[in-house]
Amino acid sequence: MTDILDIARRQVLDEGEGLSRGQVLEVLNLPDDRLQDLLALAHDVRMRWCGPEVEVEGIVSLKTGGCPEDCHFCSQSGKFESPVRSVWLNIPELVEAAKETAATGASEFCIVAAVRGPDERLMAQVRDGVKAINDAVEINIACSLGMLTQEQVDELAAMGVHRYNHNLETARSHFPNVVTTHSWEERWDTLHMVKDAGMEVCCGGIVGMGESVEQRAEFAAQLAELEPDEVPLNFLAPRPGTPFADYPLVEGTEALKTIAGFRLALPRTILRYAGGRELTLGDLGTREGMLGGINAVIVGNYLTTLGRPARQDLELLTELQMPIKALGRTL
Repeated sequence: MTDILDIARRQVLDEGEGLSRGQVLEVLNLPDDRLQDLLALAHDVRMRWCGPEVEVEGIVSLKTGGCPEDCHFCSQSGKFESPVRSVWLNIPELVEAAKETAATGASEFCIVAAVRGPDERLMAQVRDGVKAINDAVEINIACSLGMLTQEQVDELAAMGVHRYNHNLETARSHFPNVVTTHSWEERWDTLHMVKDAGMEVCCGGIVGMGESVEQRAEFAAQLAELEPDEVPLNFLAPRPGTPFADYPLVEGTEALKTIAGFRLALPRTILRYAGGRELTLGDLGTREGMLGGINAVIVGNYLTTLGRPARQDLELLTELQMPIKALGRTL
């Protein structure tokens, strides 16, 4: 029987063709004593098809909390008794956050809002915010505002929004166990409108929400079908008051296999460290992931959870001789 890593070496490393759903499942089921071989191959794939550069991004929440949706992992849902309360950020604070992000060397700044989809008030706030940021600092602007109408997609594209984030969160088969107030298909439709409008697509999810290993492979294959420009990979950090508050953390070896498996399914995609890596991987695991397929990071804090200090990530990139991707209006 041919070894899956030998197959991946020929198929992904040499030819640039991502692994199929079944092949990703084989990778995720590799014994732990094959982990270093797997990470080394994923790193080679990243270097071959993406290069050594790392894209650095900062994120800020324009509207935090009070969301009407019931995403079971999220402390911003208004349906759960969580510590997060609804708050809006004003334009000067938004511009200051963008400046701080640019000062780290980051090329991307993402404006996020906890909503089902934007209403006119939010669109007006984003419109003013994008203009103010562009007037003050040179940085690519991304947005994450939930599900969109075609008119809203067209308006964001006209504003010059560079990339739109809308996570599928998990495999289609597992989604009803995570969210009940909207469907996986609704998210899929927004992503295709964004893609058709010419904006870059950022779409990932969260590992550790009770999905099976088979469903992780399913999710990787569904993302590969979408062909996003970026995949943020989060690991569940259970939040107090949410239905997933008592879920266990993903084990480090499991997380690293997932990183490598997603890299082998998506050889040319920006694969970004996002929330939960600090708890799941710690400093050593974070380093291993950077040498196992990751080629982008969010620096600083996330929306409702603390991240690593930006300095630690930037020092790690210097140590690993991975240059920060230079700012460009297209990537």
